[in-house]
Amino acid sequence: MPVFRMKILVTGAGAVLGQGIIKSLRQSTLDCSVIAADPNPLSAGLFWADTAYRLPFANDPAFGDHIHELLDRERPDAVLVGTDVELSYFAAERHRLEALFRTHVLVSDPRVVAIADDKLETARFFESVGLPHPASAGGDEEEMVRALVESVGFPLVVKPRVGARSVGVSLVRDRDELTQALEGRCGLVVQECVGDPECEYTASTLVFDGEVQASIVMRRDLRDGNTYRAYTGDYPELNAQVRVLGRALQPHGPANFQFRLDDWGIPRVFEINARFSGTTPLRALAGFNEVEMCVRKLLHGTPIVQPPVRSGTILRYLDEIFVPQERIDAVR
Repeated sequence: MPVFRMKILVTGAGAVLGQGIIKSLRQSTLDCSVIAADPNPLSAGLFWADTAYRLPFANDPAFGDHIHELLDRERPDAVLVGTDVELSYFAAERHRLEALFRTHVLVSDPRVVAIADDKLETARFFESVGLPHPASAGGDEEEMVRALVESVGFPLVVKPRVGARSVGVSLVRDRDELTQALEGRCGLVVQECVGDPECEYTASTLVFDGEVQASIVMRRDLRDGNTYRAYTGDYPELNAQVRVLGRALQPHGPANFQFRLDDWGIPRVFEINARFSGTTPLRALAGFNEVEMCVRKLLHGTPIVQPPVRSGTILRYLDEIFVPQERIDAVR
């Protein structure tokens, strides 16, 4: 009998996240055909895949129809979402898509996606379950902001409630700077500035059947809001605390927690990504290929076993790819 390779669809082939998922698939031992999709036909990730498609942007009314057409045509075994902007659609439509096209869509439910998408809601979630978090207030909540200043003082961080990397983030050191950072802007959160850049971490948990199956913690250095150096190791105490976070959130599959340690060594999470993250391929280099573990769990029911994590430093750098014109023309 013929042996069929599994098909994996990865969206967001132009994003750091989507490209990281593809890299992790290519680093894995999975026998799979990769289908990549993105709105831009010149997205590098499209040319790392076996088949490439163009999609409308997620806010385009035609996005859902194009997803249906693509899934009907390719019938992938699994769908891995590679951009934040697509998460809401796939979270809402997951069960319908899985039933219609006999696939597995790896995405958390709309509740989890909404908590992770909004940094103020992230803080409120941790408060509701009694877990440490940076003290926070909505930028338009004047009394709450005043109370925050009185409670924790300066410096404070002002940033968009919904956003990525360090775009629109301000560190304010006094009341005048706070007023300037808030003036004329909406949709902001004001947060306690916890720790310093030398104690910043990124972590991942894999949650299935209500339990954290595996976790990894990496200390990191940032450049332009992205991790460009990561330091791997066991971090047993932090892993134990991160597993508490994953158990409280209850994602379906991966969740990424970004945090700094406070003066008592307690992680205070300032951002959740209810998905794989930009550091997913870095984790794979350390022996924690979360994409492979999730795919094997979804498609074969393979139990996830905590892998040993290699200790060392991961250095991120730019790379290039030459694409012949005929390959660009072949993107559907």
